Amino acid sequence: MEKLIYVDRRNTNCNKWDGQYKMFGEEGLHAMWVADMDFRVPECVVEALKKYVESGVYGYYKIPDAYYQAFINWEKEHHGYEVKKEWIRFSPGVVAGFHWLVQMLTEEKDAVIVNTPVYYPFLDAVKNNHRRLICSDLKEQDGVYSIDFEDFERKIEENNVKLFILCSPHNPAGRVWKKEELKRLFEICKEHQVYIISDEIHQDLVFGEHKHIPSLSVGDYDKIMVSIVAASKTFNIAGAQNSMVIIPDEELQEKWDTYVKGNRVLGGNAFGYVAAEAAYAGGGEWLQSVLTQINENYHYLKAELEQNLPEAVVTPLEGTYLCWINLGAYVKAEDMKEIIQKKCHLAVDFGDWFGGEHFGTFIRMNLATSRENVEIGVNALIQNLMKK
Repeated sequence: MEKLIYVDRRNTNCNKWDGQYKMFGEEGLHAMWVADMDFRVPECVVEALKKYVESGVYGYYKIPDAYYQAFINWEKEHHGYEVKKEWIRFSPGVVAGFHWLVQMLTEEKDAVIVNTPVYYPFLDAVKNNHRRLICSDLKEQDGVYSIDFEDFERKIEENNVKLFILCSPHNPAGRVWKKEELKRLFEICKEHQVYIISDEIHQDLVFGEHKHIPSLSVGDYDKIMVSIVAASKTFNIAGAQNSMVIIPDEELQEKWDTYVKGNRVLGGNAFGYVAAEAAYAGGGEWLQSVLTQINENYHYLKAELEQNLPEAVVTPLEGTYLCWINLGAYVKAEDMKEIIQKKCHLAVDFGDWFGGEHFGTFIRMNLATSRENVEIGVNALIQNLMKK
């Protein structure tokens, strides 16, 4: 396996380490929040970018067939799903992609449903575009989350929901959805004529016996479904701003193409294409090293909290590198910022960001970093929360 290299990203204009003020009102916290890694990217990506940089000319870029083929090969090899080139569209990021799709597939005041707790830009995409946000909370038992299908369908019916935004694998609940779970969700949506956006950005970050199922592979849902994927989370190249929107249905393709003509974002920058192509073509061994490190970090965190903060509920990490932890036995929701930020000096994603105050005792911690950084974060929690 390719050796994993930790990079100290302080003072490099890194948002996670150097851009904390906007979210936390201060700088210098120990960063375990925003979802990117502290690992140097695969060497094949560095070499491809070096070669492009050394050309010395960065003019208009013709997207090579090799870019598409690298992704198509990756999807087939790793996820058993055969994507056709003509289905692939561009967005500068998954978040931008689902914002555009909300605008494209719904009208103002239409209802859009999500499964909370969920990645908070989902909520922003609905509210910022003047749609009605409908939340169907996941069911939780001993830290394990599942879909409340009855609540989901009832809220679709009661609110005349037009669109569902799915997170698969789920952020922050760490679930890798099973095929039968996805099929039941999609059948409900099909019956009620609800479009589906499937955010699958964490598709490659899956552990143990769990297997990511591409939403478009589950059944005959092409007419109501668009999926969005990217190399960004998998290979730590979010700054390259390159994502793929997968649209098998010709009518939905036409809707998308008409929409993007209006904002004239028809493609991305050359560096993003070069980085993504190289990553998909040659980053497999590096990814295995990353998965091993994240898995070890998770089991370390889980063991330490079980021993020292036994009433903390650590959600099983089936997928993503984001650990969802309920600290309600030790901290009241209204005291979370004071304890976690001011006393522990940690920058984490606070639970209420993910769907409301009833998640206020949760934190989401990013484990895609060095063991030493995880130890600092875990020890800060233990020292400040342990019952005397």
